[in-house]
Amino acid sequence: MRAHWLDRAGAISEKTLAEQGVYYALLDANPASYRAPLDDVKDDRGYIEEDIVELGPATPNLDAICAKFIDEHHHDEDEVRFVLEGAGIFDIRSTNDEWMRVIVEKGDLIVVPKDRHHRFMLTEEKAIRCVRLFKDKSGWVPHYRNN
Repeated sequence: MRAHWLDRAGAISEKTLAEQGVYYALLDANPASYRAPLDDVKDDRGYIEEDIVELGPATPNLDAICAKFIDEHHHDEDEVRFVLEGAGIFDIRSTNDEWMRVIVEKGDLIVVPKDRHHRFMLTEEKAIRCVRLFKDKSGWVPHYRNN
């Protein structure tokens, strides 16, 4: 994970992310290794549903799919991603409305808290494979900021 401010200079530490309500952990992406720690996160935070999402250059309508995530929005549920392969970029609003850019890669687990405005983009490689966790998938609908 690499993180920095977009509105001003400076790197962002894991501690600062935590102070901003963004949970981060680095896990071994090997399925035999991540299952127990991921289950602990599920138990600790009340996530009961799980799936895997994969986006890549061969994904049909990739640009249209990515376009849904680029506009600033929030969800009624946490947005939880554990990266198995590839990379992605989360721009997350801080508590004082500044942009934090968080680049997640293989092994990174991030929780963008519910009701926190953010946006998501793929990196230049345009490939990511993630485990997603939910309390209830019906709460994972985007609410766009200016709507």
